[in-house]
Amino acid sequence: MSYKSLLTILTAAETAAAPLAQITALAEDFGAHANALCLGVDRTQTGYYYAGANAMVLQETLARAQEEAEQVEALAETALQQAGVPFATDSGVAQIADLGRHVARQARFSDLVVLGKPYGPGTRAEAEPIVEAALFEGRAPVLVVPGKAAPMRQPKTVLVAWNESIEAMTAIRRALPFMKGADLVRIAVIDPPQHGPERSDPGGLLAQMLSRHGVTCEIDVLSKTLTRVSDVLNRHAADTAADLIVMGAYGHSRFREAILGGATRNMLEQAKVPVLMAH
Repeated sequence: MSYKSLLTILTAAETAAAPLAQITALAEDFGAHANALCLGVDRTQTGYYYAGANAMVLQETLARAQEEAEQVEALAETALQQAGVPFATDSGVAQIADLGRHVARQARFSDLVVLGKPYGPGTRAEAEPIVEAALFEGRAPVLVVPGKAAPMRQPKTVLVAWNESIEAMTAIRRALPFMKGADLVRIAVIDPPQHGPERSDPGGLLAQMLSRHGVTCEIDVLSKTLTRVSDVLNRHAADTAADLIVMGAYGHSRFREAILGGATRNMLEQAKVPVLMAH
């Protein structure tokens, strides 16, 4: 099992550097094909314009979006061509409310989608719906990379967030190519339930499954000493020099996560290393 079809979605030149560097590194490491979908995004809500302005404003915003798409596609082509990896680029224009259709169409045929962080300074409004479209509509694993970090090569230490959920198990299965090449996989279990099915051996069955793939595992049972689970995971990632965090995404509904916050959003805001998620 390996990653052979990689995808990144780029919408602006100023946020393209990190995902482009990462997808290039992974294409080299795995002998994979890199696809870059370069979208110019119409971020307006044309339905709210007064009637006489619709055609004029729509034409202007579409022209600006087309210009952005061409600019970021030229950037992607240059970077991927210089790297010498097999690649293809595609460009187009989409309204922000229609991003999901464009992203999902290519994500569902990709082994891994590489994206920049959807939250934090410098991010654009379309970053969050792109991540969600890849996860939910495209059903693809997503590797979210921090903006200023060097691209991750084959990770030596992988930190797995294990809470016995379907989402976590899905992410773990999708991360096997990374884990099989790692020196160590640390299975982090935070405050395991005292009456759960794994109460006597938290993470033991997962470690057994991974070991049969040749993965070297250690189990870290952690106390929730900080308010948020994501803070505990990020601190543990720093303490153990983890190169990659693997976790399930959106264990609650997206609406609840948006209103109340959640481990997914908090992790993506604070993570200093790449995070591989799946739902």
